[in-house]
Amino acid sequence: MSESTAVRVLPHAELCPEGLAFEAKRGRKLVDELLAQGIAIEHACEKVGACATCHVHLREGGQHVKPADDEEEDQLDEAWGVDAQSRLACCVRVTGPSLVVELPRYTKNLARER
Repeated sequence: MSESTAVRVLPHAELCPEGLAFEAKRGRKLVDELLAQGIAIEHACEKVGACATCHVHLREGGQHVKPADDEEEDQLDEAWGVDAQSRLACCVRVTGPSLVVELPRYTKNLARER
């Protein structure tokens, strides 16, 4: 079994205009892998699942990650643009053969400032 997961980030106008593909180390938090690749995803609570600013959509491969617990679900209630594939990047441990990640247009912080 490979020790890495192929991650593809869909294009995002500000954070990743061209999109990005990279190999992520399995078992690490998705937020840490995104930050390591230079994607400046917000993480206002310092990656402890208490703020919803690192909200992402797992468009493919989400079935391979551990489901959200009640605390994560409660935080997602506060995120912008939540759908059935929404997760907090600080709560997702990278696993499976591949993940396709979409970054939301707005974060909880930016939506409040507008």
